[in-house]
Amino acid sequence: MRVLHFYKTYFPDSIGGIEQVIRQLCVGTGRLGVTNTVLSLSREKNLAPIVFDGHTVQRVPLDFEFASNGCSLASLGALARLAAQADVVHYHFPWPFMDLAHFLARVNKPTVVSYHSDIVRQKKLLRLYQPLRQRFLGSVDAIVAASPNYLASSAVLERYADKTRVITYGLDQSTYPQPDPARMAHWRERLGPKFFLFVGVLRYYKGLHVLLEAVKDTGYPVVIAGTGPEEAALKVQAARLGLKNVLFTGAVSDDDKVALLSLCYAMAFPSHLRSEAFGISLLEGAMFGKAMISCEIGSGTTYINIDGKTGLVTPPDDAPALRAAMRTLWENPALARAMGARAAARFRTVFTAGQMAAGYTALYREVIARHAAQPALAPLGAHPAKPE
Repeated sequence: MRVLHFYKTYFPDSIGGIEQVIRQLCVGTGRLGVTNTVLSLSREKNLAPIVFDGHTVQRVPLDFEFASNGCSLASLGALARLAAQADVVHYHFPWPFMDLAHFLARVNKPTVVSYHSDIVRQKKLLRLYQPLRQRFLGSVDAIVAASPNYLASSAVLERYADKTRVITYGLDQSTYPQPDPARMAHWRERLGPKFFLFVGVLRYYKGLHVLLEAVKDTGYPVVIAGTGPEEAALKVQAARLGLKNVLFTGAVSDDDKVALLSLCYAMAFPSHLRSEAFGISLLEGAMFGKAMISCEIGSGTTYINIDGKTGLVTPPDDAPALRAAMRTLWENPALARAMGARAAARFRTVFTAGQMAAGYTALYREVIARHAAQPALAPLGAHPAKPE
């Protein structure tokens, strides 16, 4: 079975949550006999195909971006060519240009959409995009949400309930490096024995401005690992608040990330907007057996982190509540250890890459069979949506 994934960015150009999901999906389904290719856009000059973790990465030039929407004329021909060779085309939403490319490339293969997030920020542009989104989601064979929480809370997915199912994200710890003793010693000496950790791209919806307010005058050590568009503003805020207990590490290697995940006392994940549909680094914390603090935003973060069991859940954008949750864990090490143990147990039960791969492989077979049973000239829009 040959599957083509299409997303605006991928390894080695970028490292983020969706990229990690695609990577884990390709590795996991590859072990089940699926041959995966990822088509993505790139600013790099050398765009020769890359073999990465057993799957092929095909990149085409990024021509321009508008409102975080990467566009590429060359991708249209590449999508048409690679889709013709594939048994399933797997789209990763949201990316409005992808919706248009699907139609311009005349893709007529079985199609699956991983619905990673609603579009939250660009409300005015969303009204213009809505007809295209409706046509695109109405045309595909299956849509996948990553958690029952997001499926239940998304007004968009509600309109496509007849073709939407839940397959949770999963991780394979064997794809992560083993903790390096030298790296562990380096960070232990630099950070001390007890600190809260955030890992991720520093974006507007991560709620890190709330975290900085929450730790003012507490002395709780906080490590913010990652870089992103909000980094400069966050550093200005930290300086204004006089925070000597917050360390911005910048981008970290996989070895350093594993060391930090192994050493940290608990995970602080204050994302406050629904653009945070799941939280891969929160799931990494669970995989490493750490107690977690997250916010209730109607998304997968609260599917990973069960309040009072695997960690604590606070209202979004509420610095006093976040501070209180941090204090509870900080002052109760036995509670933090117990929650971390339950987080690891829930990870092994619900969130392994093997489970995700098995779910998607079964879905691929299902849409192939369904597509084969349709009349040869069946229109792409065979699954009408409820009017928006």
